[in-house]
Amino acid sequence: MFLLRLFEYRLPGILPLGLASSARFDGSEPPIGYLIFSGIGLWALGPEFRPVPTNQPTNGGITTRMRLHLLALSLAAATAAPSTAQDWIQLFDGETLNGWVQRNGFATYRVEDGTILGRTSVGSPNSFLCTTTHFSDFELEFEVKVDDGLNSGVMIRASQKTAATGTGRNNSIGRVYGPQVEIESSGPEGAESGYVYGEATGRGWLTPEDRLVAHKAVRDGEWNRFRVVAKGARIQTWINGESIEDLTDEEAYANHGGGFIGLQVHGIRQGTGPFEVAWRNIRVKPLN
Repeated sequence: MFLLRLFEYRLPGILPLGLASSARFDGSEPPIGYLIFSGIGLWALGPEFRPVPTNQPTNGGITTRMRLHLLALSLAAATAAPSTAQDWIQLFDGETLNGWVQRNGFATYRVEDGTILGRTSVGSPNSFLCTTTHFSDFELEFEVKVDDGLNSGVMIRASQKTAATGTGRNNSIGRVYGPQVEIESSGPEGAESGYVYGEATGRGWLTPEDRLVAHKAVRDGEWNRFRVVAKGARIQTWINGESIEDLTDEEAYANHGGGFIGLQVHGIRQGTGPFEVAWRNIRVKPLN
């Protein structure tokens, strides 16, 4: 329960209004009274905790009851603070790649028909189109459509290596690494979309081997809706509303507690491709 003091505020040509303030009253004008919010309703009390006479009209013809009613509606709307679509951050404006930067590889990314379209390039290592903003705990949603035969993914809490960790591309300075949510076409035998891989971490799959069961949650040739929730050491994924993974990995969280989101175009073998993967409706909601 909390207490608000009410004051009468007048402007020339404007009807008197009841305003609320939690600040100390300086005595320049007498308070109309108090509003008390509690779990069982709204109460109006006078300066000495006597009921306010709410049926007396002011010189503008508006009763205190009317002013209190209007104020209560405003305060109720302000204090309810529902979760709305405004909590979401749109990562892709549908027209440009503003807010994104490419790291590693030379696969191409372009905007086409309101989508981000990634295309493979022969000889290129894994490429990543990355957000310029970093995120820690969040909910991520996007739609994706991937060519048959292409392996892709979305990096979460990713970063770039600041020092070489060995030989080879995966260990070089600047290599993008961290948890990745797998994206690939299902094919006739199913695939591992939605499971979590440790991209360039040296750990391989973060999803335990006994849970790496091929499935066909991805509808080949169609748009597929992915949802990812990363909260602390826990990572959950869904594809088209179907729960795919619920992983808790303290080691991954200790090493990758926050970072950028990256759209991967995987490298391909000579004589294959080109392949494309498209993303749209990409949005994130930070979780505090």
